[in-house]
Amino acid sequence: MTWMPDAPLTPEPGAEPRREPLAGLVERVTFHNPDTGFSVLRVLVRGRREPVTVIGTVAAIQAGEQIQASGTWENHRDHGPQFKAAFLKATLPTTLAGIETYLGSGLIPGIGPVYAEKLVKAFGEQVFDLIESDPGRLKEIPGIGPVRARRIIAGWAEQKAVREIMLFLQSHGVSTARAVRIYKTYGADAIPLVTENPYRLAKDIRGIGFKSADQIARQLGIAPDSMLRARAGVTYALLEALHDGHCALPEDDLLGLAARLLELPREPLAEALAEEVAEGNVIRDTLGGRWCAFLPHLWRSERILAGRIRALGTGAPPWPAIDPAKALPWVEGTLGVTLAASQRAAVKQTLASKVMVITGGPGVGKTTLVNAILRILGAKGVEVALAAPTGRAAKRLSESTNLPAKTLHRLLEFDPAGGGFKRGPDHPLPADLVVVDEMSMVDVPMMASLLQAVPDRAAVLLVGDMDQLPSVGPGQVLADLIGSGTLPVTRLTEIFRQAAESRIIVNAHRINRGQMPEGDVPRDRPTDFYLVEADAPETAVARILEIVRHRIPARFGLDPVRDVQVLCPMNRGAVGARALNVALQEALNPGGPGQPAVERFGNTYRVGDKVMQIVNDYDKETFNGDIGRVAAVDLDAGEAAISFDGRLVPYAFGELDEIMLAYAASIHKSQGSEFPAVVIPVMTQHYAMLARNLLYTGVTRGRKLVVLVGQKKAVAIAVQGVKAQGRWSKLREWLIAGDAPHPGA
Repeated sequence: MTWMPDAPLTPEPGAEPRREPLAGLVERVTFHNPDTGFSVLRVLVRGRREPVTVIGTVAAIQAGEQIQASGTWENHRDHGPQFKAAFLKATLPTTLAGIETYLGSGLIPGIGPVYAEKLVKAFGEQVFDLIESDPGRLKEIPGIGPVRARRIIAGWAEQKAVREIMLFLQSHGVSTARAVRIYKTYGADAIPLVTENPYRLAKDIRGIGFKSADQIARQLGIAPDSMLRARAGVTYALLEALHDGHCALPEDDLLGLAARLLELPREPLAEALAEEVAEGNVIRDTLGGRWCAFLPHLWRSERILAGRIRALGTGAPPWPAIDPAKALPWVEGTLGVTLAASQRAAVKQTLASKVMVITGGPGVGKTTLVNAILRILGAKGVEVALAAPTGRAAKRLSESTNLPAKTLHRLLEFDPAGGGFKRGPDHPLPADLVVVDEMSMVDVPMMASLLQAVPDRAAVLLVGDMDQLPSVGPGQVLADLIGSGTLPVTRLTEIFRQAAESRIIVNAHRINRGQMPEGDVPRDRPTDFYLVEADAPETAVARILEIVRHRIPARFGLDPVRDVQVLCPMNRGAVGARALNVALQEALNPGGPGQPAVERFGNTYRVGDKVMQIVNDYDKETFNGDIGRVAAVDLDAGEAAISFDGRLVPYAFGELDEIMLAYAASIHKSQGSEFPAVVIPVMTQHYAMLARNLLYTGVTRGRKLVVLVGQKKAVAIAVQGVKAQGRWSKLREWLIAGDAPHPGA
């Protein structure tokens, strides 16, 4: 193969692109995003007649600077050959022409093209040293007085600080994209803050975990057995427990976990824990008769939650007394339904209560019951606020009640600038009754925030299925509220006749009772539930692809991307969500010549891809679990647009770690959502995650069709498996004891 000076090297088909170096002078900065560092540059390279286009990430870049890069060439559909830099570093220019271009680029306030030319003529290659070490000489240039000189000096100092910070971070193994994020967070204090305690990065910077911070700490010379590392490790272990849903950990368990994570003996870790407790970074309290360590915000949230439940439960409801003997016949006639005895009893109890819980599985009449309550209270002029944890759940609640419903974040009016909610004790919700659906998804901090925003006079109605998986966030609020026995609870168990015709609902209840689902296909009528056997992972993957791509669309007329959701017990493994996402993307949206695509954080994204938001981004108003479609990929602007229910949200390429492909997702991530069709792989390789409430939650996500693919043995393991081990949470104890203080007491 012959290489021509003005043509990029093209690898053989199927070969990995060979990374090569590139150096040159920046002629023009076509695009630069200061928040992410994404840049499109025109660069003069020795041996090439025309400037080349270089795409990469760099914190600050100006025309006239020298760059060093390494990467690969690729052909853009519209713009031709481009150099895609995996590494990109900028240095101050050394030639007179480069220095003049750099100073005249507008980078430094007070210097434009005219003054750049004057400075270079007067001081030559020494101009940078002069600005820094002898700035008084700037006044030798006609037109530069004291005011302009001060602007130039300040602007130069700021640019120097940015460069020093980026050089420091990159020299310690921090990628450019992460370094930009660190600089944006800490500003000019980045070097002293990171040097003093690099472990703060794991808390403050999204995308940097404890292991990355630990690696930076070692490069900075912090000893593996230092007390700084031990204290950071103890807190990290507690955060790991939070990610598993716990609000606390027994001290012995915490020290054991920290010892394994840090490879340190328990003795210095016990000392580190004591210091964290002494400084208020960890709270020590009893739970279940054992001394436990709590993260302070979770300990306070549970106390607040218990106190608010007690305060709200006292007194009379905010509506006048209602006679059930008159209200029940009226609402049955209005809705055209006949309420079951359990539903009638629940209506009576709700009308007389200030805090009430309704729980039950699919097909037991929760929606009808809530509608009856809302219709009765609406006739009395009661002002109601409806909410659910996710956008999809709020939309379903609104459709089922014909009343407006919001996500909890929008109900409480999240304030991105302040980082909290506008609604709270000093600015409560304007409602007489607050109804929250899908309560199993609500975690401790969110519930505490909600109850603080509910006025003391108002009532609260909580609706959910306690047999589903608990919240992704910490705690098990619904289960603890019900288990405490301290507030009225209605448990609906009767499956109504129409619902009993659905094998999805029948099998969901069978699974919840510890019985195998009925997988045989009836001959006399269509069915909405199938069990497709596959003994090996490769067979399961092939059958899932066939079912999603061909069989469901052909048999049921459903769109394989929009309407079908693969839900997995776990993310890892050959039949996990990650591997299936790659296979499903290739099958459903493979891309083609000329179709723009962006590769970031281990994923490739194309127009049409189904994606899921995996962190709460309050600025974008997109939240963990939201599902959207990639609507556009703009390689020149370094930006993708994602449509969430018709709302276009821009993402800089450096922000794509906020999303993941969502052709397949974990069952945990599906909570609060319903899909027309659900396909669930159930294999023995998922053994660690197979549990009854996991399978039950997955099956109840399907509205029209559920297909289990895998081994009957694995289904039996899940059905017979006890529910996941309870979470360490003190809420139930405080509710039972009744000694949780009212907030502000």
